[in-house]
Amino acid sequence: MLQKNLLEVRDLRVYFYSDEKRELKAVDGVSFSVGKGETLALVGESGCGKSVTSMAILRLVDSKGKITGGEVIFDGQNLLLLPESRMREIRGKDIAMIFQEPASALNPVYTIGEQILEAIMLHQKLSPSRAKEVALEMLRLVGIPEPEKRLNEYPHELSGGMKQRAMIAMALSCRPQLLIADEPTTSLDVTIQAQILELIRELQKKLGMALILITHDLGIVADMAERVVVMYAGKVVEEGNRFEIFKNPFHPYTVGLLRSIPRLDVERKKLDTIPGVVPEPSSFPVGCRFRGRCNFETGECVQEPPRTSLSNTHAVYCHHWEKVRDSNAEVLKECRAQ
Repeated sequence: MLQKNLLEVRDLRVYFYSDEKRELKAVDGVSFSVGKGETLALVGESGCGKSVTSMAILRLVDSKGKITGGEVIFDGQNLLLLPESRMREIRGKDIAMIFQEPASALNPVYTIGEQILEAIMLHQKLSPSRAKEVALEMLRLVGIPEPEKRLNEYPHELSGGMKQRAMIAMALSCRPQLLIADEPTTSLDVTIQAQILELIRELQKKLGMALILITHDLGIVADMAERVVVMYAGKVVEEGNRFEIFKNPFHPYTVGLLRSIPRLDVERKKLDTIPGVVPEPSSFPVGCRFRGRCNFETGECVQEPPRTSLSNTHAVYCHHWEKVRDSNAEVLKECRAQ
């Protein structure tokens, strides 16, 4: 286990305000940590607050949103208290991000080379000629063929997979301590997905950086992550190492996510589903936010569920985690019988 946390997010709150001045609690008291060189996965359905959390870490929240509370401690300093000039130094250099859609993240009027060179020259203070050498080195590192040619091409001239590789090259050009990858394989075909994930893994090992992987694909989580934080409706509902989350999930939402995955070792006529959808931030229920979709709901669930530590690394936020545990045991018994 890693000794020191590179990043600690403590009770982070990000609220948005509608035109009617309604307060929308998109991220509401989220806490987690990331150790040096560690891979942490943020998991949950679309709309649960994963991307907003990552943008808040970099203080890039939309103009209608506001970080209303909490701390983001990176390498010993609270990022939420730093002046914007200092944050501009940290973004890209110490913390880099791969965005969901490379096509929209890359500027269409600048060449790939100009965009990578800008980051290198800004943060590393290199000459244009030396910066170009570094840019070419990064394009080779991410497996882009003919890097000299690609350096002078515009984003629309590259395929989806090549754009994503260019984004990774840009993100890693200053060798950050922490990389945030927000759905890095969205819209890519499965072959390219596997290549991109393997590339990120290899570069992480080579550069020794920490990784926050944001995804709803639990197959990727099982393959890439060491620890997992499960989010629902702006809150953390369960956290633990990969084995604890996949083998012994204690929150009904985590169980629902896992049981919706096709499995080759268990024969089922149809996949399980979680009824309903993630509620809008304007209509989050009082108490446990999952209670309207939960089979274990009781009157107790109108109260905020406490954090229950199940081990040094595993915790759950649920009033009825023991019932969930017993139910899981019955399901496992049925699976073995089959």
